[in-house]
Amino acid sequence: MGILNVTPDSFSDGGHYADPEAALMRAIRMEAEGADLIDVGGESTRPGSAGVPAAEELRRVMPVIERLARTLRIPVSVDTAKAEVAERAFEAGASILNDVTALRHDPRMAGVAARAKAAVILMHMRGTPRTMQRAPRYRDVVEEVAGFLQEAALRAQVQGIARNRLLIDPGLGFGKTVTHNLELMRSLDRFVALGMPVVAGPSRKSFIGKVLEADVPDRLVGTLACVAQAQRCGVHIVRVHDVGPAVQLIHMLEAIEASHAARG
Repeated sequence: MGILNVTPDSFSDGGHYADPEAALMRAIRMEAEGADLIDVGGESTRPGSAGVPAAEELRRVMPVIERLARTLRIPVSVDTAKAEVAERAFEAGASILNDVTALRHDPRMAGVAARAKAAVILMHMRGTPRTMQRAPRYRDVVEEVAGFLQEAALRAQVQGIARNRLLIDPGLGFGKTVTHNLELMRSLDRFVALGMPVVAGPSRKSFIGKVLEADVPDRLVGTLACVAQAQRCGVHIVRVHDVGPAVQLIHMLEAIEASHAARG
């Protein structure tokens, strides 16, 4: 899943793709590099960020989603917690909802997604983007996050979203310390065992920067290490900024596994 932020303030690429034509060119490049999905976000969810009104989020994402839906051969996802934005995005051709609040922020969201028959990514987050990094604590981060995602999936089904349209995301970097994120990375197979496709989004996250003492532009190697771990654990989708290197890494790992299988 290629990340396409059309925001002025995202932690990694804020402002780079605010122009719809620049965003389209970036998406075309990610598709050519091997992306299977493009995730468009119009509101930053970096730690400490404040939200924006739906009208501003729509102004940012709609021209981009409209262009992508007409141009790309791969599905488009909308990264939003607002039902109004999701509804308009689905009408424009998006087919996946990536909701960092797991349908908790907007009471209309589940109904909008159900009517659109969209796939829905349910993500774990402790608190809100503004508050999530204020001393997060867990007794057992892996089991607490797994339990949250199971409950979120059950609520979504009660609200009319079929289980086969649900994906889960443990929310790396969203209300977690460095140690919490590393524990989640080590235990990604626990989430795969829940029986729904798993999405992992380690790309350029601050826990990588703290482990490697690396600024955002220098976190590619750490990100690729996380992608390799996700592949090893059976994760279904990795959400990344650097599509080309991630695709090459995955293809190499697959070739190694295929060679081993052929020998067997």
